[in-house]
Amino acid sequence: MNLSIHTELKRALPSISLDCVCATVRVEKQNAALWDEISAHLAHLTATIKPEQITTFPQIAAMRQAYKALGKDPSRYRGSAEALLRRVLAGKGLYQINSVVDINNLVSLESLNPAGTYDLEKITPLIELRIGAAGESYKGIGKDLINIESLPVFADAAGPLGSPTSDSERAMVTLQTQKVLMVVFSFTGPQDLDQWVSRAGELLHRYCGGEEIETSIET
Repeated sequence: MNLSIHTELKRALPSISLDCVCATVRVEKQNAALWDEISAHLAHLTATIKPEQITTFPQIAAMRQAYKALGKDPSRYRGSAEALLRRVLAGKGLYQINSVVDINNLVSLESLNPAGTYDLEKITPLIELRIGAAGESYKGIGKDLINIESLPVFADAAGPLGSPTSDSERAMVTLQTQKVLMVVFSFTGPQDLDQWVSRAGELLHRYCGGEEIETSIET
């Protein structure tokens, strides 16, 4: 795993930090025990949070401010944690995708930080988080072309592949995926990321047979 944050992005967003977990996994279409855990957390969220409170959480407020600092409208380009939380509180639940993506969404909703998971065999080893360039876009998962200009964007030698808003089809996790990189984005600094590194690794091990787990925090 060789992942870095570009100096230009770090200057614009000094607090941006990344929690990274690499693992060898077995991906299942569904995992009943995992979904029970997710359902319990969704019930907790709907019982304790009102929709008008969403933007008051420090993690979500910091991400929205970061997008504004980069020149992106956070109400149009929402971070994935905010988008997931809004969906849950609107009573729409979550899509059941596969065991790894479902874990990604659970960690995002628990931490209230955006999270993304990528198939390591579909990307090159050198990955950089940088600012999306003018005119850049990619085909989003289940979406049309996404305008990633001015977003924090992961890129490898072949180009951009993911962002805190929506990831590309190119690096998506499928049932054939064997090696993954899961990343939690923090816009409030690294101080709370240790617990999410541990949590992501624990869930991948428990529900996806995760092995060869490597973790790091990038600042």
